[in-house]
Amino acid sequence: MYDGACPTCRWAMGLYQRLAPLQEVRWLDVNEARSGLSPAEQVRYMARFHVRDSTGRLLSGAAAFVALWLVMPGWRWAGRVARLPGVTPVLERLYSGFLRLRPTLQRWMRAAEVTHLPADMLADLRADHAGETGSVAIYRGMLWASRNVQVQDLASRHLRTEEQHLEMMRALLPPFRRSWVLPVWRVAGFWVGALPALFGPKAVFATVAAVETFVDLHYQQQISRLASRPDNAPLLALLLECQQDEREHLEEASLSQLTPPGLALRLWCSAIGTGSVAGVWLATWI
Repeated sequence: MYDGACPTCRWAMGLYQRLAPLQEVRWLDVNEARSGLSPAEQVRYMARFHVRDSTGRLLSGAAAFVALWLVMPGWRWAGRVARLPGVTPVLERLYSGFLRLRPTLQRWMRAAEVTHLPADMLADLRADHAGETGSVAIYRGMLWASRNVQVQDLASRHLRTEEQHLEMMRALLPPFRRSWVLPVWRVAGFWVGALPALFGPKAVFATVAAVETFVDLHYQQQISRLASRPDNAPLLALLLECQQDEREHLEEASLSQLTPPGLALRLWCSAIGTGSVAGVWLATWI
């Protein structure tokens, strides 16, 4: 018997449920079974983990976990160790300490929940958030490095759009689910924007085109995966909106390139593409 409304308890019981044979253990989410319990039972079972064993004994806390471990594949050794003299009382003290920390852990885990998102898209969305973080930094770098009116105008308009995209991604992903290497994206993005801005509009347009070509492809890969999933229509619509904005940025930058880029600029754009691939891979894992 466990509290299914507690994300910490739900996560722990989920691990056990994937291991325990159904004939060995019957799981009862007390939060869902309240109507069949007295008020006193509700309070008792929600406060601590309980197990009723095959003999009818009601066990709680560490003793309940020991009883569960003894019938769990791969955990029976832990149950036997816990039954040694003096071990279960120590486990009970540890469990009591956990209960004092549980409210804080619950807040942290609720803040990290992403049940509103498809599980197989989390890594991609983490990369999207990191990418939009980098895009914002790119245009800030351009504004910092260039006093050219054309560059300032383009960077200002694109920056507003990328900031909107970043807010969308922040609304999707809670802080604990975002990439841990965002500072790298901010620094790298700033200099990807600032360095070409020092050389003038032509380098800026080529850089924007290279960045947006990669971003368009990255969004398209996710959109193709979601196209046949009607349950994920809101997420699909958001990605389509972002992709359309990025394509407009790409078209503007491409049309502004009046002459083909030289060798040095082509190498720079190739390096941007390679770096973008590496950055997305890093953000999907870290």
